Amino acid sequence: MTVDIEERPVSVEAAEAVDAEPAVVQSDSGKPWARWVGVALAAVAMLLAIAAGYLKWQDDSVRLAQTAATESVRAASEGTIAMLSYRPDTVDTELKAAADRLTGGFRGEYTKLVDTVVAPGAKQKHISAVATVPDAASVSATENHAVALVFVNQTTTIGNDAPTGSTSTVRVTLDKVHDRWLISQFDPV
Repeated sequence: MTVDIEERPVSVEAAEAVDAEPAVVQSDSGKPWARWVGVALAAVAMLLAIAAGYLKWQDDSVRLAQTAATESVRAASEGTIAMLSYRPDTVDTELKAAADRLTGGFRGEYTKLVDTVVAPGAKQKHISAVATVPDAASVSATENHAVALVFVNQTTTIGNDAPTGSTSTVRVTLDKVHDRWLISQFDPV
């Protein structure tokens, strides 16, 4: 059997129109995993970005805590020395300056003790005291609150008597107020 094909003349425009039609690309339905690979890669990229953000946040938190620990231990040491060191002729100014390192209810208690007991006694009996902090350590520290353990050596002289020494350990609680670490509690251990 033979088939006769009838040839018809085709215009140039019609031929170009047929050539200009976009070819329809059919998806390769034989490989459904290819689509899932793309989704999985996007999910992995998102998880990595989230993990990187979390690790950066953790690193910043650790650095802030370390900075807070260092600064608060220094403030606790310096504040302890200021609170426990005085001379009879300058007791008022020295201990008033020490009160500027305190905050909250503890500041009021300290000021009352200085005004009613320490300053009058230092002037009357010519008492002088020198405190040193041979060591101090951070117990805990956050960005705005810290606790330090301070080891104190204090030498006290009454009048012309020989100096006497004492040692103590104090748990110092500090709060950060306007970018300054201030002592809010001072508890002998």
